[in-house]
Amino acid sequence: MSKVDTILLSVFARAFKSLTDEMSISLQKTTRSPILCEAKDFVTGVYDAHGNMLEQTENLPILSFSLGPVCKYIIEYFGDDIHPGDVIFHNDVFSMGNQNNDVAVYKPIFFEDELVAWSACKGHQADIGGAVPGGYNPNATEVWQEALRIPPVKVYEKGKLRKDVWDLIFANIRFDIVQQDMRAEIGSCVVGERRMIRLLEKYGRDCFEAHKEALFASTRRMMEAEIATIPNGEYRGESLVYYDGKNVGKRYTIRVKITVADKKITFDYSDTDAQSDAFVNGTYTSSASAAVLTFLQMVNPDIPHNQGMVEPIEIIIPVGTILNAAYPAATTYGNHLCPCNADAIARALGPIVPERVTAGWNHLLCSLTTGIDPRKNDKYVDICFMGLKGGSGAVRGVDGYDHIGMIDAAGGLLDQDYEMFEQQTPHLLHKHEYTCDSAGAGRWRGGLGVETVFEIGADNTQLVIFGDGDVEPAFGLHGGGSGSLNSVNLRYPDGKAHTPLSLDLLTGVPKGTQYHQLAGGGGGYGHPHERPAELVAMEVRNGVISMRIARDTYGVAIDESTFDVDEKATAALRKT
Repeated sequence: MSKVDTILLSVFARAFKSLTDEMSISLQKTTRSPILCEAKDFVTGVYDAHGNMLEQTENLPILSFSLGPVCKYIIEYFGDDIHPGDVIFHNDVFSMGNQNNDVAVYKPIFFEDELVAWSACKGHQADIGGAVPGGYNPNATEVWQEALRIPPVKVYEKGKLRKDVWDLIFANIRFDIVQQDMRAEIGSCVVGERRMIRLLEKYGRDCFEAHKEALFASTRRMMEAEIATIPNGEYRGESLVYYDGKNVGKRYTIRVKITVADKKITFDYSDTDAQSDAFVNGTYTSSASAAVLTFLQMVNPDIPHNQGMVEPIEIIIPVGTILNAAYPAATTYGNHLCPCNADAIARALGPIVPERVTAGWNHLLCSLTTGIDPRKNDKYVDICFMGLKGGSGAVRGVDGYDHIGMIDAAGGLLDQDYEMFEQQTPHLLHKHEYTCDSAGAGRWRGGLGVETVFEIGADNTQLVIFGDGDVEPAFGLHGGGSGSLNSVNLRYPDGKAHTPLSLDLLTGVPKGTQYHQLAGGGGGYGHPHERPAELVAMEVRNGVISMRIARDTYGVAIDESTFDVDEKATAALRKT
């Protein structure tokens, strides 16, 4: 085994990160669906011969820890039947996948005739078969109503395309763009393979293996040091999931017991409610990924993301719970249980490490439109990322992030470009802007939510609504206020108004229908009277806070013409 050099150790760490970044850029520039090329709803990574994570680029955090478990499953599944030139597809949620639409590509990397590593990527595809175009079916009660299941399958074997397998998969998927985007995923993995081979050619296999193990050990020590700063003990938190697509008024409770024992932390969800018999369920991989990425917000952000980082973290999620539904449950919604999961963790650790925990983030309420674009006489599918999420929660010392545009509690997903939205769909955008008074008040306020209005541009549009952010606003911490609620409302051309359910499937929506959405703000942190009065006045001037909220909630009196702070009146207000 080669001697470990500390400088070279850093070189390997940065080379792995550069490699996955290049894979990410390649994928973004070669995909065609706006879900991928604009929203960057994908992740890229490299893994060692055993499936241990070397590094990843986390464009979408909820996907970030979903590649490794599948890589290990694939290694076990194929055994010795893995060869240079193989390309493997996978999306199956019952063999460590996280969501049906998130389809992964794995490519084994050989050096000197030995398997040394894997390159992999996973992206949200525009369609994956099932009963509803786009993959979200709020009426689903089992997996076959949601998607085509793809257990590990070789689409290239020893460098040769298996045309029969390829055609079988894509005969069950509606949009040709998915084939093109999956080819882009393959290309991204080829980029990773080439870069890894060059790294091995430069330093050799023994040097690679020695520094890989040293990197894992170093990273593990960094994570253990972070865990050691949390007092030993057991901490519990809960959050609620509202409505499952079938049982109106039904609630499910996520319960987490977090045990800190010196250098190890365990997240135990054994007391979480049983799975639903409807659309709202999670998978082990999506739920475990949510737990890891939520915890990462509370530790040193410079810790490398490799196998060593996750080794001190144990996650227990029994099969049959709403966070790890048993076969053959519907689970497409599972990624979107991440905010609820994060809330439970924040409530558990908030009293123990208050300086690291954010107030509540705005929960999801989203829409997906599909149909025929009359301008092109062609099919389209669009997830309205503009209104997908509102603001994040504040943390001690920092306001929440305004309009995270995300589907989970960790940020990272970009908004749609307005012109591209109108080019790629038949819809006409009327409004997309921050919403005044949407953020939870506090010494540090929550992030602002947004208002989105567009006009549906085609008859017989299908509209899917999914989320639960219309029931409970993002919570405040330590005296901070709650954020605002989400809402979706439709006004049809005949003037009739309709408020869909938070999980709903509407067909035959006519051209000219006005779609109006509010995505709420995040929770505030600390008492609002502690926020600097001059900052409140500036935000009133900028339309972030209204005069009424400035006075009634923040205790700041402001001159309506000059926007100057009335110091005497403010002092009186803040004494009450």
